[in-house]
Amino acid sequence: MTQAVILVGGQGTRLRPLTCNLPKPMVPVLNLPFLEHIIRNLKEHKITDIIFAQHYLAASIENYFGGGEKFGVSLTYVMEESPRGTAGAIKNVEKYLRGTFLVLNGDIFANRNFTDMLAQHRQNKAVATISLTPVEDPTIYGVVETDAKNRVKRFLEKPKKEEVTTNLINAGTYILEPGVLARIPAAVKVSIERETYPMLLAEGAPVYAYPDYAYWMDTGTTEKYLQLHRDLLAGKCEGYALSAGLTKGKNSLVHPSAQIAGNVMLGNNCKVAPGVILQGPLVIGNDCAIGAGAVVAESVLWDDVAVGSEVQIGNCAVANGCRLAAGLTLKDAVIGDHIRLKLGEKVAPGARLYPAGHPATG
Repeated sequence: MTQAVILVGGQGTRLRPLTCNLPKPMVPVLNLPFLEHIIRNLKEHKITDIIFAQHYLAASIENYFGGGEKFGVSLTYVMEESPRGTAGAIKNVEKYLRGTFLVLNGDIFANRNFTDMLAQHRQNKAVATISLTPVEDPTIYGVVETDAKNRVKRFLEKPKKEEVTTNLINAGTYILEPGVLARIPAAVKVSIERETYPMLLAEGAPVYAYPDYAYWMDTGTTEKYLQLHRDLLAGKCEGYALSAGLTKGKNSLVHPSAQIAGNVMLGNNCKVAPGVILQGPLVIGNDCAIGAGAVVAESVLWDDVAVGSEVQIGNCAVANGCRLAAGLTLKDAVIGDHIRLKLGEKVAPGARLYPAGHPATG
């Protein structure tokens, strides 16, 4: 049975302040942890033996998923004492691997057909298969050049425009044979993209690509995180065809005078007061309260957020437990967890507000 290794050790620096107190793989997407979507995708393809390569804020992942029984999978947690890069993290879980295995980055949202990718890997008798995805501007990524049969010829990091021969980039999902592990040194920081794969190519090993034109999003920044929700609510990712208009969770109350425009997802146990305007694409988490006359548009609110009356929110991400006093205006802002904004407080457009104990570093 094929196993999967999910790399969940990153600190999520580019997603701060959302990830100050929460690891990136636990950031909610459509009111479920990002990682839960990955697990569901794996389970659909009968991949249920999953290993988490962990480092940053690891306890919250294990507290939520436990042994995996609730999700129909078996989970193993392996801690890195210090960050070891993509290849180093894989090497660190070596003793738990028994054969061909998948590797997934914990910040890539993609509805992958793992069954087909595995079939191609075996047909090619590859030691490594790298998923590829097309992008508009490959000059900001590392492109992967292949021959007509998808065998990888070379890697080119951040090519100049005149050097671009393909728009296909490394999409962050791999299939590896156990023999690759012998090529990775133990207990040191190693990049599989910059060190291991080029070494395999230099040795003439069969490294293949798997071009995939399905939905793909690197959610490493707050802008991409918000874009992911816009895409999912618009039905751009297969398997995420949500109902048009309002999708309402259990025990949530919406006053008849509230106005709903576009696609809006409302979690459980929420209260939407009179005169509220909810403008999609919009996701509101569980246990939230939206005060009278507030306007909340094109944003993502996490759990237990209290929005005061007449508050205006547009294109924002607001983390757990925030309290927003009446009359505030938030535009293009990212608000860390448990922040309380007082009556009359001014928040500049594009502001990033960090929770207590976390200096603004990103």
